[in-house]
Amino acid sequence: MDGTNDGSPSSKLHTRLRLWEFPDCYIFEPIDGLADLFLSVSRANATMNLVEALPPRGSSTPKVQTVYGVIGVLKLAVGSYFLVITDRDCVGSYLGHAIFKVTGLKVLPCNNALNTTSAEQKKMESEFSELLDAAERTIGLHFSYDINLTLSAQRLHEHGDEYKSLPLWRQAEPRFLWNSYLLEPLIENKLNQYLLPVIQGSFQNIHAEVGSEKVNVTLIARRCTRRIGTRMWRRGADAEGYAANFVETEQIMQSKGFTASYVQVRGSMPFLWEQIVDLTYKPSFDIVRQEEAPRVLERHFHDLRKKYGAVLAVDLVNTGGGEGRLRERYAKSIEPILSEDVRYVHFDFHRVCGHIHFERLSQLYEQIKDYLKKHRYFLINDKGEKIEEQTGTVRTNCIDCLDRTNVTQSMIGRKILESQLQQIEVLGVNDTISNHPAFDTNYKVLWANHGDAISIQYSGTPALKGDFVRYGKRTTQGIVNDLRNALARYYLNNFVDGTKQDAMDLLQGHYMTSVSRDMAVPRKGGLLENYASFRLAFALVMGALMFMMMSLRHARNDVRHLLLSLLWAGLCIGITHFVRANGQTFTNRPRFHQSRH
Repeated sequence: MDGTNDGSPSSKLHTRLRLWEFPDCYIFEPIDGLADLFLSVSRANATMNLVEALPPRGSSTPKVQTVYGVIGVLKLAVGSYFLVITDRDCVGSYLGHAIFKVTGLKVLPCNNALNTTSAEQKKMESEFSELLDAAERTIGLHFSYDINLTLSAQRLHEHGDEYKSLPLWRQAEPRFLWNSYLLEPLIENKLNQYLLPVIQGSFQNIHAEVGSEKVNVTLIARRCTRRIGTRMWRRGADAEGYAANFVETEQIMQSKGFTASYVQVRGSMPFLWEQIVDLTYKPSFDIVRQEEAPRVLERHFHDLRKKYGAVLAVDLVNTGGGEGRLRERYAKSIEPILSEDVRYVHFDFHRVCGHIHFERLSQLYEQIKDYLKKHRYFLINDKGEKIEEQTGTVRTNCIDCLDRTNVTQSMIGRKILESQLQQIEVLGVNDTISNHPAFDTNYKVLWANHGDAISIQYSGTPALKGDFVRYGKRTTQGIVNDLRNALARYYLNNFVDGTKQDAMDLLQGHYMTSVSRDMAVPRKGGLLENYASFRLAFALVMGALMFMMMSLRHARNDVRHLLLSLLWAGLCIGITHFVRANGQTFTNRPRFHQSRH
């Protein structure tokens, strides 16, 4: 589309559009009073133009619905697809501006001109259709029409008025702009009023009273898109130092005219390692190209220092076992860059806290409190004058960077919030959040919901250990929930997440989209594979274990039952060995070679 057709000089985003679905085009009609021109999109090849009126309706009545924004355009070998927001919920405000959560997505195909008669073309279209269905179910998407949600309050404050006058997509932090790749066709067509920046993560806030003062607390999670993925299919870091499950968490407090912010981050251990699913409950950890670990890690921390200042790395993994090998590699690789501005603390969460004594995290706090006090937090008064500045962050990790990490981050967030409230005299010098039960309860729920949102996006289930974050103690129901969620993660990681990973990579432009399933990583063949699905292996193992246990109960006084139990034990061991050798055959794996965009 010619840039001269950009009918409005305004860069204010459209908040409501009427979508008309004509046989040969889609028409987006602004109904928010911001423009008179309509956006016309060809259903044949996705070409875009601004037009002054609707086309003739003809004999058929077009479908009409209201949409709340265009997320972007996905260009594939089987055609182009528009992604639009069909439903939204207002979930709060960020520095006075409304924040919305995407609750409905729709994919609009623009491939009418494509010849789909060949078998290969139909096969490819079917495969991408499955991925687009998964894309429509993407969760955790948030946006604002008025403010840059990708930047923290401190970074927004640092930018001048000239920067803030730019279109929102030009202001966005590329790491956290979830639809960066999808916006490219709209940018090329200079459709500024349709360029809606979206983040993936979470946004929650609470309003409470502490004594006679009102206090608002907001938690924002911003998921980095550089190594986005699912729990087992994205571990460690890539060669550029981008870590899996890297999430920036910002806690914002507003009270008495003051606004305070604290930013901390989480992310997988930043060197090359993987954990390939193979039907075992806990697949082995493999460190890839160990000699490159120091270089990859140095690049990761160099990037963190540029963005956050000083960095304290808190490593929560076990000292022994497979996790211990990763810890040793992490500690050894970070050693050359340790300094006043880069610190490393290992805290064996499971050994110190076990499964119920999470209050022992106070031991970790004693190790890091001097760092937290030194590097402070961001604080401005009601005139917008800066009183405090955050000069360093805490980077926390466990293996998944979910459960242990969320418990630890909530502890750090609580200590920082107490310091902020004490400084503005909402709390007394020795007062704590725990002394205000209503506020304390709401604050715990806020962090529990935050952890659940991050966990669901990465693992498919709410966070484990969430009862401690939510209630301040471990509960029987919480332990039962952890067991259920752990089993659910096993199933999702082995049998679902491959397709989900494909959809994520597709939306981020990490694919060579002209390839087909035939180019997938070769699978091992076997007799069982020809007759059954991957779920059969899982069912056989569970069945063998169950019958073995039943037989052992009766084996004490009955030789026949003893022989039967030994038979089942042998079968169980045999199947287990088969699963370990062939487990990758049955898992739902990503299907295409990846190409970094």
